[in-house]
Amino acid sequence: MSSVIRSAGMRGFRDVVEQLGGDAEALAAQFRVPLDALDGDDVLVSDVAMAKLLEGAARALPCPDLGLRISEYQDIGILGPLAIAVQNSPTVGAALGCASQFLFLHSPVLRFTIVADPEGRAGDVGLCYGSSEGPPPRQATDAILAFSHRMIRFLVDGHYALHSVHLSHLPKAPASRYTEFFGAEVRFGQSASLLRVPRSLLDRPLAGVDETLREIALDYLHSHFPEPGRVVAPQVRTAIDRMLGTSPPRIDSAARLLGMHARTLQRRLAAEGTSFESLLDDARRDAALRLLTRTDLPLQQIAGLVGLSEQSALTRCVRRWCGTTPSVVRAGGTGA
Repeated sequence: MSSVIRSAGMRGFRDVVEQLGGDAEALAAQFRVPLDALDGDDVLVSDVAMAKLLEGAARALPCPDLGLRISEYQDIGILGPLAIAVQNSPTVGAALGCASQFLFLHSPVLRFTIVADPEGRAGDVGLCYGSSEGPPPRQATDAILAFSHRMIRFLVDGHYALHSVHLSHLPKAPASRYTEFFGAEVRFGQSASLLRVPRSLLDRPLAGVDETLREIALDYLHSHFPEPGRVVAPQVRTAIDRMLGTSPPRIDSAARLLGMHARTLQRRLAAEGTSFESLLDDARRDAALRLLTRTDLPLQQIAGLVGLSEQSALTRCVRRWCGTTPSVVRAGGTGA
């Protein structure tokens, strides 16, 4: 069954096609993609139709690296209001988590997850792109993974120690084109499409973030776009964020804020594949890393602000999250 996707993913299609001497509107009509999707970000388009358009245009022009070329016209702004929350997140990991959480705004079938390194290296992870309806076609995969690569570079303002790129398809364009674009080794015909990066990248603080802007953007996204099948978890996370530093973060307190019994909340979270403890740990992690890297507050005070009873508890948590001590994180060091 076909799903839909925001036309923001088409940004750059008209420019690339016309530069190559093609007719973007004729191609769109051929594959039944609305013409206004070529020039606007918020038109809902069948994901099957969009994928067929990209594949058909790549063959007709011919332009086997069409997906890579289109991505060069796209910046973080195609995420709409989500872009504000993403770029004002405290760390790269928090930014990617935020983008993943609200990816359903662009397509309900797209998935972007952090997975174990396919090469088995404990210090690395994979940033994996896929679809709940099977492997996406070649050009769509290229475009979205390329956009993800460019987004991370934007967030960290430069290179981010990309080890290698895995693509599930075999290339039509020369392999050197991919290597040049990503600036790293590219392996084709793999089991999943992903970017292999150091695990420590997830803990890297982002510069120039505005926590107030992030909270405003998240409140807007939570209130206007409840995620299908995950309605409760984002609300609980928001409740936890508000409780940290002001009152003990307990499930019964969150349940009261949401107008339900604590046991009901537990069942709802379990049905969504998470738990109050997991959401609390994520919130503590984000808050602790932000306070460690952006303030000079004493460690004992930071422990209290993230709902931990003593400094030693904070030290244990930071070791688990980052593989190092709070002092090293504060000094700008990285974990394992």
